[in-house]
Amino acid sequence: MTTSKRVQDRSKMKRIHDLEIATEKWKIVSKVLFLMEILKEEPEQVISIRSLNQYRKQINLPKPQKISDFIKKSPKLFELYKDHKGVLWCGMTKDAKDLIQEEERITEEYSEKAAEHVARCLMKSVAKCLPFDKIAHFRRDFGLPLDFRKDWVYSYPEHFRVVKNEDEGGTGPEFLELVSWKPSCSIIELEKKVIGVSEDHQPGMLSLAFPLKFPSNCNKMYRYGGKINHFQKQSYLSLYADAHGLTAGSLEFDKRAVAVMHELLSFTIEKRLVTNHLTHFRREFVMPQKLMRLLLKHFGIFYVSERGKRFSVFLNEAYEGSELIEKCPLVL
Repeated sequence: MTTSKRVQDRSKMKRIHDLEIATEKWKIVSKVLFLMEILKEEPEQVISIRSLNQYRKQINLPKPQKISDFIKKSPKLFELYKDHKGVLWCGMTKDAKDLIQEEERITEEYSEKAAEHVARCLMKSVAKCLPFDKIAHFRRDFGLPLDFRKDWVYSYPEHFRVVKNEDEGGTGPEFLELVSWKPSCSIIELEKKVIGVSEDHQPGMLSLAFPLKFPSNCNKMYRYGGKINHFQKQSYLSLYADAHGLTAGSLEFDKRAVAVMHELLSFTIEKRLVTNHLTHFRREFVMPQKLMRLLLKHFGIFYVSERGKRFSVFLNEAYEGSELIEKCPLVL
């Protein structure tokens, strides 16, 4: 627990070097995966370097860096060649194509678990539905297929369905709506470790403490020990119960918000999310406006990395050093 309000103000003693390394790895891997997804969508799985320039922002490759130089750093995955007109093109190697096939196979195997996680997100939302555009932010983090809007969402009619905004004559944005409430899915991950799975579970008040893992160079926690113990003992409303009656800013409200973020991170394949993606769900999941302050305050539960243009938040308990303790097959 800390009083820091900005990541930049955080003490160096609270930085976790190993998770900064994990962030650097993720930045590189995410660029490579994005490029592979672009090529995968092309009819012949090749694209001109000139056409790739339009994706500079998504790849996070500012000028004057050359896209071709970035591609040359991964010769086992990408190959460059010129056509008879001298136009430079990029394609995938056999190893890259084999990797994509393997990813598609694992994604299909993981599909049922991903559908359960999406359904549970719908269950904890205020209106029991979420906009497609917001779910798309979690696509890769939740292990959803690239074309999940096209076929995947229709493969689990027992969990959810696609609806359109009726206020706009059915021409507005699409939403994913919960079809049926499953009591066994209303048990949070922390609760499962205590009571297991129950088919007739009713969400209510919880008194579960969060696993804590502080930076190794942060030797003493005596300044915050009393506050941490008080927070850990505080009861809070289940994420799957109606939260309309909670008072924003109260200890119960904040602990429930921490539980929401803990649960969301536990659903992700890397136990990590871009913080901006979390803030998009403040209204749907009843979380505070100043979400970053809450993440920084509970640095024994979460770690926020400031590397890159977008901050990332990690679930501390899921990592040993810079590696995941339990690695999902979809994680490279």
